[in-house]
Amino acid sequence: MMKPVVFIFSALIAISGFAQESKSADTSWKKTYRETYTRINDLVHTKLDVKFDYARSYMYGKAWITLKPHFYATDSLLLDAKGMEIKSVAVARGAANAPLKYKYDGMLLNIKLDRTYKGNESYTIYIDYTAKPDELKVAGSAAITDAKGLYFINPKGEDKEKPTQIWTQGETEATSVWCPTIDKPNQKTTQEIIMTVPGKYVTLSNGLLASQKKNSDGTRTDHWKMTLPHAPYLFFMGVGEFAVIKDSYKGKEVSYYVEQPYAAVARKIFGNTPEMISFFSKITGVDYPWAKYAQIVGRDYVSGAMENTTATLHQESAQQDARELIDGNSWEDVIAHELFHQWFGDYVTSESWSNLTLNESFANYSEVLWSEYKYGKDAGALQNYNDMQGYLNSQSETKDLVRFRYTDKEDMFDAVSYNKGGRILNMLRTYLGDSAFFKSLNLYLTTNKFKSAEAHQLRLAFEEVSGRDLNWFFNQWYFGAGHPNLDISYLYDDAAGKVTVTVRQTQPGAKVFRLPINIDIYNGKDKVRHQVWSEEKESKFVFAYSKRPDLVNVDADKVLLAVKKDDKTLDNFIHQYKYAGNYMDRREAVEFAAKNQNDAKAVELLKTAVKDPYHNLRIFALGVLDMKNEKIRTGFETMISDLAKSDPKSRVRAAAIGLLAQYGKAEYKALFEKAVSDSSYAVSGEALEALAAVDPAAALTEAKRFAKAPMKGKLSSAVSNVLIEGGTEEDFDVIAANFNKLPVSDSKFEALQPFAAYLGKVRNLDKFKKGIDMIVEFRDAIPAAYRAQTSPYINNVILKGISAEKIKAGLNDHSEYIISKTTDKKAF
Repeated sequence: MMKPVVFIFSALIAISGFAQESKSADTSWKKTYRETYTRINDLVHTKLDVKFDYARSYMYGKAWITLKPHFYATDSLLLDAKGMEIKSVAVARGAANAPLKYKYDGMLLNIKLDRTYKGNESYTIYIDYTAKPDELKVAGSAAITDAKGLYFINPKGEDKEKPTQIWTQGETEATSVWCPTIDKPNQKTTQEIIMTVPGKYVTLSNGLLASQKKNSDGTRTDHWKMTLPHAPYLFFMGVGEFAVIKDSYKGKEVSYYVEQPYAAVARKIFGNTPEMISFFSKITGVDYPWAKYAQIVGRDYVSGAMENTTATLHQESAQQDARELIDGNSWEDVIAHELFHQWFGDYVTSESWSNLTLNESFANYSEVLWSEYKYGKDAGALQNYNDMQGYLNSQSETKDLVRFRYTDKEDMFDAVSYNKGGRILNMLRTYLGDSAFFKSLNLYLTTNKFKSAEAHQLRLAFEEVSGRDLNWFFNQWYFGAGHPNLDISYLYDDAAGKVTVTVRQTQPGAKVFRLPINIDIYNGKDKVRHQVWSEEKESKFVFAYSKRPDLVNVDADKVLLAVKKDDKTLDNFIHQYKYAGNYMDRREAVEFAAKNQNDAKAVELLKTAVKDPYHNLRIFALGVLDMKNEKIRTGFETMISDLAKSDPKSRVRAAAIGLLAQYGKAEYKALFEKAVSDSSYAVSGEALEALAAVDPAAALTEAKRFAKAPMKGKLSSAVSNVLIEGGTEEDFDVIAANFNKLPVSDSKFEALQPFAAYLGKVRNLDKFKKGIDMIVEFRDAIPAAYRAQTSPYINNVILKGISAEKIKAGLNDHSEYIISKTTDKKAF
């Protein structure tokens, strides 16, 4: 499962100046130990024969489920079957079925078997049922916004702008909404699914398409077979009108299912997949184990993406047009993340949700591994930094990585299981070295293939390969919480020829982390590395020198999962930028210089940084310039202008244009007008907003021109902003459409206030209602984990603010409509 994509919501609320005081939380969950599910019966094979009722959003299913007692003899079977209508249950005896007695409470199907079966003695249960997913009320998580398992998208074709599709989402335990099963991650089964669908639709499921049969009624029956075992939550069905673009890896089909308008760019989006498969096969030492690999894009998907075995499902944000891709494939990290799950999660599966990080930390870390391999060490380090910040900003210091006590299994899908787990793997890789790290992954995978595992099995693999006891590491990082706060200081004694490095752990509480730390000491470009251990609240390390070092670089590889306060001087950081050289060394130097922009040396460092070889560091350096400082404005203007005109990377040009706009100079109008027509959405969008700063009328004309054609990304938001500022009610359709098509994410949250301000001006009641409905739909689509903060903000600040404007304008019917839509009517 893709990492949760809305961690920033709470931060945006704080920036907006609104926060709701939390009520005392229920802590009863702390008393419940979440043990691994007890295996009484084991799944062996699952066969489904299904048909879909688009008018009612039902699925009519017949299931043949083969099982065997795990060890002890049993005369009963308990299956998960959520919200179904159970028509009959029987034991299959050859071609005949013998009815069985059962009890069903709407969630669990308790079956009395025809006799007692001994361990390893298999039997097959037949179930005739109807799945009714839309009639089941269940909650999701931060990573998965809904959990009804089977989704009918625009089933009656009423929305002409949206295709009709069916797709499934099994994680965590929602496959049992449409398939009776033992819906636990420590179960594994082979599978076959027979789907009968309208003939115009394409289908996709796990494994290979074994056969297709055209039926006389215009339908077609597709038979998919999965011959290798996997967990029930990885079952998948997809149905719809898709273009299918095919690549291959070692003779295995690699395919991309996209909507027809994206067929021409499907390879630009997903085309690195065969190379990714080859890379991941090489580093794990396990060649891609499955029969095929398909990726499909679904509308209104409830998460980012899902690693269904051999058939990954992506949300529609994956579908980028050619102009978006000029600015870089924003979905490539997700593609890597889901693919690596085919090894970590699908091939070897965490045995319980408590151990979820065995799936998600590796998928998260794959984004670093792929970026580093494909685009260089700077790109990998930036990915690692961003994910580290995702954890550090999540306020999750009290959560263990592997935790057996939680409110709900959905709570495990957080920045701890994902981001923190990935950073821990990065530290372990540095500590053990690449060779031992990747050999350990191979041992873990081959030892546990087609099985489930827990964190201790990962530890044992690393210990077996490295020969080192790693209990201390796993106890500290996997079965413990928090991270160190490090205060690093230096005392130079030239007379004695020594430097004392002090590392103080200042995190709250008594916990002290055991940290292996690499310290590099530089004289000019020459360095000497020292490996030390910080194991106390205050650790001191003394190093001799004949000449005072230019730099002492603690955590030289910049891998520690920690908040660091480093007492280096500006001269130290300048030397670090020039000679230490990795991405984080240079970034830290830029960050320090940004705080000292009245210092001539810092300014020179920033001038070097805006010309850094790595484009993302150029963008970062531009972003920290203090444009209110006249010396900075004057000293950097020519450099900014040059970057805006000629930097080879579109996103750097866009950032530079955004800064040029702040000068408000008419002389740049021609540059902005030219850039408005750039093929990059980022450049075009920034140029449009920059043009608005010097010639609002010209910008409005351009915005109206763009509004007549498809647009996405930065250009879409820029057009909306210009139309909101200078347009009229006649521009409603464009502004509303641009807001509505944004995914549930921080970008839509940021667009909320300007869109609300625009609705305050709209007098047409029908248009106004449509706009309010879009805000309400967004409010209710935010994952439940964040809704306690976001809903009060949207109700009491956004909607209430619009209501107040409407009352002032005498449009009481507008205000009444808002009140009818709010979930907190007392606020009005």
